[in-house]
Amino acid sequence: MGILFRGLRKPKSLRIGGKRLSEILEAHARFARAEEGGARAELAGADLARADLRGCNLRMANLHGARLEGADLREAKLTRADLSEAKLRGADLRSTDLTEANLSKADLTEAQLAGVEVFRTDLRGAILHRANCRATNFRGAILHGADFREADLNTALLKEADLSEVDLRGVDLSTTLMPRGWKADNLAKSAAE
Repeated sequence: MGILFRGLRKPKSLRIGGKRLSEILEAHARFARAEEGGARAELAGADLARADLRGCNLRMANLHGARLEGADLREAKLTRADLSEAKLRGADLRSTDLTEANLSKADLTEAQLAGVEVFRTDLRGAILHRANCRATNFRGAILHGADFREADLNTALLKEADLSEVDLRGVDLSTTLMPRGWKADNLAKSAAE
């Protein structure tokens, strides 16, 4: 599950729709602060694979379907961002705030999500196969139909999360904080269906 950061692409070297990504991010930061000259980052479908986005403020950005494979998003602010159907395979999201973000149908296979705030986040149908979700706060998250097969959920908080039709096969739940009344036989029932 290790991630290599060699070859990360800097925002100044990436062009999206004829503009440098660094310029788009600066305008978005002004937008997030409600300052004059600000503009929401419209990065739907953008190729941001292996992009160095550490600490970027992408709150409320449109990243629908964006390619973010192997991107470094550590400590980024992605509150209320639209990452639906984004490809985040192998991305590093450690210490990122994803509160109320939309990650429905996103591919987070082998992503690093340790210690991430995923409070009230929409992860319906998301793929988190073999993702590192240690100590991640999924409280109030919508996880309906998410695929957590072989993910690391040690000490993760899943209380108040919608776990309907979630695939937890191959996951050690012995230290995971599960919703009240949830029983391991719920897992056996969903696996049999």
